[in-house]
Amino acid sequence: MEFHEVLVVGGGTAGITVASRLKRISEYIDLAIIDPADNHYYQPLWTLVGGGVVDKEASRRSEASLIPKGVKWYKESAESFKPEENRVTTSEGTEIMYKYLIVCPGLQLDWDEIEGLAGNVGKYGICSNYSYEHVDYTWETIRSFQGGRAIFTHPDSAIKCGGAPQKIMYLADEAFRNQGVRNRTEINFKSANGSVFSVKKYADALDEVISRKGIRADYKKDLIKVDGPNKQAVFRDLDSGEEETLDYDMIHAVPYMSAPDFIKRSPLANSDGWVDVDPHTLQHNGYGNIFSLGDVSSAPTSKTGAAIRKQAPVVASHIKSMLKGGVRSSRRYDGYTSCPLVTGYNSLIMAEFKYDNVPSETFPVNQAKERKSMYMVKKYGLPAMYWRGMMKGLM
Repeated sequence: MEFHEVLVVGGGTAGITVASRLKRISEYIDLAIIDPADNHYYQPLWTLVGGGVVDKEASRRSEASLIPKGVKWYKESAESFKPEENRVTTSEGTEIMYKYLIVCPGLQLDWDEIEGLAGNVGKYGICSNYSYEHVDYTWETIRSFQGGRAIFTHPDSAIKCGGAPQKIMYLADEAFRNQGVRNRTEINFKSANGSVFSVKKYADALDEVISRKGIRADYKKDLIKVDGPNKQAVFRDLDSGEEETLDYDMIHAVPYMSAPDFIKRSPLANSDGWVDVDPHTLQHNGYGNIFSLGDVSSAPTSKTGAAIRKQAPVVASHIKSMLKGGVRSSRRYDGYTSCPLVTGYNSLIMAEFKYDNVPSETFPVNQAKERKSMYMVKKYGLPAMYWRGMMKGLM
């Protein structure tokens, strides 16, 4: 039986960030991470990979290179939780006891929730920036496009970075124009959401982008089936239940996403499958020595790396305070998240907001306006901030 003062389940953005932060607070904390991955990915870069701007290798580092010094790494998969006994069991049978537990394994991609999608991404004109294996096929499809109907989808589920499904659409529009095929191309945005974006300030700006680019946007339309060999996509109207079949020449399909199955079936999950936490303290509502951050938590905010950047200091502060005196710190999370909305190869709307979709902006400008400077922040500044800041516990 193993034991650690602090055990982190998940070695993605949230896990590495909070572990690095804790080690900077106190190098003597006995801390361990459970994660089976060989590689770690900076996934926000995949929009630019799919748009032909950067090589996908730039988004990858070895997991071993990011595990903070002095942290024990169990290169295994967490399987089950016994919170009453302060115990986690891995799929390999390792039992690990803890004083404090931080749960942040990220999301799972449910490719098989859309009929015909699993196994067919990367062929038949079906692409997706949510797959490292196939993200370069997105650019291959865009740059070889000769005209016809290009469909971009947003599913009826929580997803990583709610703006990502439309970012690649705006890049494709510009690429088609540069290639001289836009005048014979119909671009369709089929979103299960009720509008283009959840925050009105940015939604109004994006509606103008869609209008200017001549994109057809249809809302409350959920992709339920892709017939790759016949290049057809079936959508269900979420209000009426009616189904519509469209021919396509390319389709960028975003899969359904959810908490990992081992989380959903655990005593840590709420009725929707997310780790059940207080939205401001990120402490579990049933077990006081458990915290959760990142995409798997029930905190009602967009699931982004920017949210994690603000959540990790809160969780680390609470853990430090509780290790010293048994009580939480006064730090609170206000729901901050950010979505850099790429609208072209040199333009971006930097959406920043907190709980209740209230804008919470960093820069002294109108961030609902498309700007080249914000695009440069996305392309160069944010990756540097990620690798040299967040991954080192500095942000």
